Amino acid sequence: MTELNTPLDERDGPRDECGVFGIYAPEHDVSRLAYFALYALQHRGQESAGIAAADRGGYIITQRALGLVNQVFKEHDLRALAGDLAIGHVRYSTTGSNEWENSQPVHRSAGSGGNRELALAHNGNLINAVELHAELRAQGVQFSSTSDSEIIAAMISTNPAEKLEDAVAAVLPRLKGAFSTVVMTKDKVVAFRDPAGLRPLALGQLDDRFVVASESCAFDIIGAKYLRDVAPGEMVTLSERGLSTKMVVEGEREAFCVFEYIYFARPDSRMNGQLLQAARGRMGEILAREAPAPSADLVIAVPDSGNPAARGFARVAGLPQDDGLIKNRYVARTFIQPGQELRKHGLRMKFNPLPEIVGGKRLVVVDDSIVRGNTTRQIVQMLRDAGALEVHMRISAPPIKHPCYYGIDMSKREEMIAHERTPEQVAAELGVDSLAYLSLDGVYEAVNGDRGRHCDACFSGEYPLPGTEHGQSKDAFELPLVSTRA
Repeated sequence: MTELNTPLDERDGPRDECGVFGIYAPEHDVSRLAYFALYALQHRGQESAGIAAADRGGYIITQRALGLVNQVFKEHDLRALAGDLAIGHVRYSTTGSNEWENSQPVHRSAGSGGNRELALAHNGNLINAVELHAELRAQGVQFSSTSDSEIIAAMISTNPAEKLEDAVAAVLPRLKGAFSTVVMTKDKVVAFRDPAGLRPLALGQLDDRFVVASESCAFDIIGAKYLRDVAPGEMVTLSERGLSTKMVVEGEREAFCVFEYIYFARPDSRMNGQLLQAARGRMGEILAREAPAPSADLVIAVPDSGNPAARGFARVAGLPQDDGLIKNRYVARTFIQPGQELRKHGLRMKFNPLPEIVGGKRLVVVDDSIVRGNTTRQIVQMLRDAGALEVHMRISAPPIKHPCYYGIDMSKREEMIAHERTPEQVAAELGVDSLAYLSLDGVYEAVNGDRGRHCDACFSGEYPLPGTEHGQSKDAFELPLVSTRA
């Protein structure tokens, strides 16, 4: 979700992690393609954006800044990033504060103690970052950021292997946590995914060249074809020779993040063979079967993330569906405080209820998730003020009760409204007539998924990687900074 610097903002829910992109295509304008791919991935991070590009045999040029993709890059920037290969990144910080130094791609030069110049972009979170950081510092490696992504870059840069692929193969098994990563030198792009496959990474084809991205929707916008997901523990190389692949780590327990299906990824993306728009519609259908609302006469969604599930709920329930809340889709980052006079109306920056639609109605209100409940509570009151007779909340995910250590910021347990509360107690907190969540079994039915190959720790508290609870989340973790700058 977009992070707003206002008292009434979207920070109530889970916050997206990051998005990555990589391309090797000398016949194409790679920086422009990277720009539009990042534009398609903007939902995964709105704090910063960056692109690194290089001509074969030349220097890597990196541009990154705080802000949205279209704020960071202008026409003259893309022209300056000319080259044959490029990687890109959009960021929401889960490790390291929201500062320019922590924006990506990370650029390590051969003259800073490493064996090779490279740029790297990473989606995820390392749970052994403190240990690795201390080890590198003891070796005299210096850092210019507090991001765990620079740890990965430093480990690869300083590895003595001659080939980039060999350096990655040596480093990957030492990384613990979630990491879908793209790294480039002046002549190739290498992408790799953690052995559990926690975060997504897709492989596509553009003419006779290849691309990688966090989601397949990035391929659609540049005219590339989605081929498949990069396998957990797999490394893929994009170079003059085309595409080469290697399984670096095999046989570990897969644990793809089930919340990608529910909310994070765009509905037009495909993951593990699933079109997410269809999967989210099935979540709504199953939710209507598990938790009907017999007294209701209208279904509305909390837009936009609740739209597919609301349609699915209405189909099975046999109820009409309408747009009872209108979303202002032009709300992005703002640093303008609303002031005391407008503070009580702050949420209307994003949502506006329609009394002519919801007035006198018994509503089923469908949303994808509730974390802290602040925004939901205000939406419920807005609907009642608009004349709704009843408000029955239906959530197309189980209750979120546990933090994520793998690259998603979901608040602390104590801040989660479902923490040590029953659904009835949560309903009373929100001021709704009834509240029901989709069961975890219902989620897996909707995505045709095997629970043993996914991570659902935010719902179940069962973390798939050993040592996770002793790892680091955004709230508990900040690397010490040893700056390379004067």
